[in-house]
Amino acid sequence: MLYFNRTSGRNVPFSRLVCRAALLTLAWGMPLLSARAQPHPAEATASTSPPNIVILFTDDLGYADVGCFGAEGYETPNLDRMAREGRRFTSFYVPQAVCSASRAALLTGCYNIRVGITGALSHRSIIGINDEEMTLGELVKQRDYATAAIGKWHLGFQQKFLPLQHGFDVYFGLPYSNDMWPYHPGFAHLPLEEARQKGYPDLPLYSGNQVINPAVTPEDQTKLTTQYTEHALKFIDAHQHRPFLLYLAHSMPHVPLFVSEKYAGHSRRGLFGDVIEEIDWSVGQVLSRLRENGLEDKTLVIFTSDNGPWLSYGNHAGSAGPFREGKGTSWEGGVRVPCIMRWPGKIPADSVCDEMAITIDLLPTIAALVEAPLPDHPLDGRDIRPLIFGAENAKTPHEAFYYYWGNQLEAIRSGDWKLHFPHSYRSLTGTPGRDGKPDGYSQRKTDLALYNLKTDPGETTDLREQHPEVVARLQKLAEQARLELGDSATKQPGSGIREPGRL
Repeated sequence: MLYFNRTSGRNVPFSRLVCRAALLTLAWGMPLLSARAQPHPAEATASTSPPNIVILFTDDLGYADVGCFGAEGYETPNLDRMAREGRRFTSFYVPQAVCSASRAALLTGCYNIRVGITGALSHRSIIGINDEEMTLGELVKQRDYATAAIGKWHLGFQQKFLPLQHGFDVYFGLPYSNDMWPYHPGFAHLPLEEARQKGYPDLPLYSGNQVINPAVTPEDQTKLTTQYTEHALKFIDAHQHRPFLLYLAHSMPHVPLFVSEKYAGHSRRGLFGDVIEEIDWSVGQVLSRLRENGLEDKTLVIFTSDNGPWLSYGNHAGSAGPFREGKGTSWEGGVRVPCIMRWPGKIPADSVCDEMAITIDLLPTIAALVEAPLPDHPLDGRDIRPLIFGAENAKTPHEAFYYYWGNQLEAIRSGDWKLHFPHSYRSLTGTPGRDGKPDGYSQRKTDLALYNLKTDPGETTDLREQHPEVVARLQKLAEQARLELGDSATKQPGSGIREPGRL
């Protein structure tokens, strides 16, 4: 049975409305891939006044690109203060180290491969997020939240795939990456009109479902971080008296890098440092506006990135710190990202969580916090309130984490152990590019290899010969994942994969 949801403007299964308590106690799908959530500490339970949720999502920001995670050459005082007043997560993951895949996972609470979205959707893509998936926006709409998606979307650019059709009241931003335009370095040698034909068309800027700037220019890109921030502040002001979800997804520091006049030449690190300092300014503006409106103690703020750094861009790329490789790989540098969470009075100040957590955990966790029913299809995320609120002896609810690239299962982590399966990957083996032009990548291969991430976070020493029992255990877990999510390397189709939306 279906009912018509006036908020989303589409039919939704009636089962989403009934038995809220029962829905909140489901095993949440994939019982073989992850354990049930643990009991929650008293301070982690939802209150009678549901919290505001602010998710600050950056693009291609590496693990070591924030001051409190080891950045050098520029300052991030607002993010560092956020960490002092909140909690740093040092083992926080995205399910796949590329744009659309990462965003699909964040917004649905599922491995992106489950919802049928991999890679980075372009202006030629005819797929997007499926109407049957419940996004974070639709989740909190069940509790009458105001919702905004500001910045980069990248889950389909046709109207049926845009934010207003998927649970968000407000949308302002780019439909995909800021390098998907005629000025892309791969077509820079061509006349502009020829670049439009052979490469990318003009890059549009949206407000709601309408294109308000059909051809974003380099000058326009210098204003993006500021414009996104201004729209976020306006949204907070307009909804200070009711619960809201703000999803602010910055286009930066994805190349091409652009910064406003106020931060141009501001850092010792050059343009990349300037860009990060402006993002830090944006974080400070959001935190200040929450405080000015008396919302600090009512708001959970989450800061993280969609994947690791795009290393081939050299001085226009960030750093994965101690981790191997970067964006586009299943090595730790590609999928382990910085994460800070802050909620004064709820999250312990100046604390660190080393337990594994994933962006897919945010949807079920937010559902529990705001007491919203979960969707009636399987999720892969878990409620991580014990980790967020610092419950004593809290452990990750995931028995394993699965590293997919495209449709291929490339690695698996359980506890401190990570097993890579044989696969090819791009590696920065040459001299990286400079000033917006990429270089330095070559294709490499890894055989079956076992690493202890606690003692060897850089994945340098293969221990498979010394620990065959660990290899066997992880291989068994991987077989369970292949049955559910598939694996192109073994030609396993996967019984739990859902279709993306299609035109």
